[in-house]
Amino acid sequence: MGRTGVRVHPEVQEALAAGRGVVALESTIISHGMPWPANVETALRVEEAVRAAGAVPATIAVLGGVPAVGLGRDELERIGRRGTAVRKTSCRDLAAVVAAGADGSTTVAATMHLAAAAGVEVFVTGGLGGVHRGGESSMDVSADLTELGRTRGVPVVALAADEFPAFFTPHSGCAAPLRVETPEQMAAVSLAQERLGLRSGLVLGVPIPAHLAAEGSEVEAATQQALAEAEEQGVHGAAVTPFLLERIRQLTEGRSLAANVQLILNNARVGAQLAVELARLRAEESR
Repeated sequence: MGRTGVRVHPEVQEALAAGRGVVALESTIISHGMPWPANVETALRVEEAVRAAGAVPATIAVLGGVPAVGLGRDELERIGRRGTAVRKTSCRDLAAVVAAGADGSTTVAATMHLAAAAGVEVFVTGGLGGVHRGGESSMDVSADLTELGRTRGVPVVALAADEFPAFFTPHSGCAAPLRVETPEQMAAVSLAQERLGLRSGLVLGVPIPAHLAAEGSEVEAATQQALAEAEEQGVHGAAVTPFLLERIRQLTEGRSLAANVQLILNNARVGAQLAVELARLRAEESR
């Protein structure tokens, strides 16, 4: 464990030292995003998708109070089997979970923070937290956005699309500020931004392939029902997202879960391609 207090898996250390592509992956999707055993099966498939594209996966979690960048299969199983009993850990929770010597599944915000501490530049997730529904009244804004602005910045780019993708479907109705056609183009943009001294990263929105997407109207109807039920039952804060995902899965008879799995697998492939190309460009530049 280095002076940053983060344990980096030897395979990840070797890849970083050799200038190879590494892709960070969150662990909240394992503990809170999917039921057992689909959660661990999906996590392993995502890691394999990253490897198949030539990069090294680095799933991130807190294990026994130690932030870990890169997990073994037994550690993935540990997080997956315990499920929602594992503390959902954002940046605000990290110190408390570490001090307690507890296990924590890292959110997008905490994963970004720990990935940056370990020197991992590319991070893949199924979806970012945002301004939550009703946020104009509750002021409920995800810490993902705060950490994104602090750790990586928020230029927003869509992959081969003119609108930013929604979670279960390629279409959100919200125009994307920027567009690239390939992960390789995104790697070039990322390197150019770094060379210009712009101290930020970029968000690349990757649409789920249309033929794999859940029916948008069905998911929206299920979402509205799940939101109403969450309000009726007094579900709030960090418990909202896992409640919604599970209830939407039930209401769509598993179709939303299938779409979620395909979304993260596709994102993993794209993220690995980006990481590999970024590593190639850096190696070429240093010759």
